[in-house]
Formats: sequence, C-alpha cells, structure tokens
Amino acid sequence: MGKHKRIGILTSGGDCAGLNPVIRAVVRRAVGTYGWEVLGIRQATLGLMANPASVLPLDKKVVNSWLTVGGTLLGTTNTGNPFAFPMPDGTIRDRSEEIIQGYHHLELDAIIGIGGDGSLAILRKLAQQGNWNLVGIPKTIDNDVGVTERSIGFDTAVNIATEALDRLHFTAASHSRVMILEVMGRDAGHIAISAGIAGGADMILIPEIPFSIDKICEKLKGRQRRGRNYTLIITAEAARPLEGEAVMSTDSSGQTRLGGIGQSLADEISSRNIAETRVTVLGHVQRGGIPSPLDRLIASAFGVAAVDLIAEGKYDHIVTWQKRQVVSVPIPEAIAQYGSLELDGTLIRTARGLGIYLGDS
Repeated sequence: MGKHKRIGILTSGGDCAGLNPVIRAVVRRAVGTYGWEVLGIRQATLGLMANPASVLPLDKKVVNSWLTVGGTLLGTTNTGNPFAFPMPDGTIRDRSEEIIQGYHHLELDAIIGIGGDGSLAILRKLAQQGNWNLVGIPKTIDNDVGVTERSIGFDTAVNIATEALDRLHFTAASHSRVMILEVMGRDAGHIAISAGIAGGADMILIPEIPFSIDKICEKLKGRQRRGRNYTLIITAEAARPLEGEAVMSTDSSGQTRLGGIGQSLADEISSRNIAETRVTVLGHVQRGGIPSPLDRLIASAFGVAAVDLIAEGKYDHIVTWQKRQVVSVPIPEAIAQYGSLELDGTLIRTARGLGIYLGDS
C-alpha cells in the first residue's frame, strides 16, 4: 500500500462535462485502494492563492453522487495567469509564490491537475518552481491536446452539437432556410467535423481549411437548382475565410473572444439574396449538461490511472487515451503537440466521401 499520502486535486480552465466523474474516480482509487487523504482545491489555483487555502476534504461518501453531475463542483477559473495576475488597481503582479506556498502549507505529497494545454503548462511551471509533484489529466471540449485521442468533455460536446443539428433539420426544411450552427473550436475543428458528419450537415467549416464565401454561395445556388430547399451548415467558431482572419467579438467587460462567424456568414448569404438564413450559436451549452457515458468512462479510467502514477512516483506525466487504453506521457511532450485535424485524416476524408462541402473546392 505504501506510505500514507495527502494529495490535492483541482480543475483549471473552462468547465466541461466529465470533470466530476474524474474527481470521483481519483477519490475512490486514492481512498479506497491506498488509504490516502484527498483535498479538493476550490477555484483552481485561486484556491491555493487564498490564505488559508480554500479546500474541500473529499471521501467516497462526498463524491458518491458526482458521476452524472456536469461542470465541476470544485469550481474553476480560466482567467488570471498567476505569473502575470491582474490586480484590482489595474497593475500586474507575479503571484506564483503565493500559490506555491499554498501547496506546501497544505503539506501535499502530490497534486492532480485537470486542464487543457494552457492550464497544464502553467501548472507545470508552478510545479518546477515550487518543487511540486504533479500529474496531469487532459480535459477540453476542443479535443486538441495532441498526444491523447480523447480529452474529457469532448464526447458530450459532440453529442450536444449533433442533437442541435438533428433539431435544426426540421425547421430548416419547414421554412426552406439555410441554418448555420456555430460551435466551439478555438483552433481545431474536432467538434464541428464530428457533429457535422453524425448530424448530417451539408457543409462543415473548420479552422484547418479556410473557406471561400463565393464558393459556398455557388454551392447553395447549385443545391437550390437541384431541388434541395434547405441547407445545414456547421461552423467552428475559429473558421476563417481564405483572405481574412477569424471573426472576433468583444463582450461587455471589453474582452475579445472568438465568435460571430455564423452571423457573418449569414449576413453575406442574405446580402446576395440566396436564401433566408438563420444562425444558432451553441456557446457554453456545449460545456454543460450530464456527461455522456463515454466521457464518464474516459474520466473514470483517467482518474484511476492518475492516482496509480502517484503511487508509482511517476510525476510530471499526463494520462492519455491511446488505442483503447490509458498511456502516460511526459507533460512537456503532451503540451508540445497540438491536436488539430489532419487534412488527410479519416474524418476529413469521410466528410468528403459523403459529399459534405468543406468550403475549399
């Protein structure tokens, strides 16, 4: 069984379905198998920055019902790099040492960080600076951590986007409209291509393949001539035209974010009097809801494997899903590889083989 350990766990970056099942698996393995103590750290690194650190003691009874709960019951944050933390007075301060001290004040033997490539890079930098023992678990609905075939949250997001397309079919046909569904996808089109194929989209626009608005409009006219009275288009938020950049929007707080490509396309199509066009932006709907069975399965496997890495003393590693099994990979290798769609990969070839237009030819 080894010596008694106290481990921490936190969720960092955007929330997604499957985070609570990971935490549940970590606790059940660490407490049930090894007899360790587990502390859930609230609000990611902000919880370690607090004085005293903000934690939730976790045991099997606490997490028993967490398998089907969306989001993260520990809370998270995706703003405020601790090495350049924005202060209320507008200044920027390096608060990394406060976070590092929080880890040591809790007398942790190791910490499990659940996040995407950006969060894991920050956690690793903190671990190196503060002499932490760190194990990573990949989560991102974009599925763009390059060394793992699946990240937590991706399958649920695809399910939600596919259901949206299923529903849009009927209203598009009823009104003879072009229906555009905008989904998340910061730099990779995994959600759009997967949901587009599964949901029967007629056109799929992804960041990896810049599109031609002229050719899109030509395709729409061609469909009309062939008697197809409606068209379903799914676009990743970071899809961009051949000559231009991804569309950005500014929120009420002044932050600039990806988003708006769907409306931009609709405006262009409508301005050419091709068809009545409507836009649906899923946004954060993709992050929420009950995690899918596959996300629960992957999350459970990752949680157990992460605890076992700590038991083996195998730190600075991330758990990944490769060829239907969990494989650990050094964190530097994991965050160095970005997982965009391969232009000659199976999904793009499948879409083309089905006659789905990808905006480029």
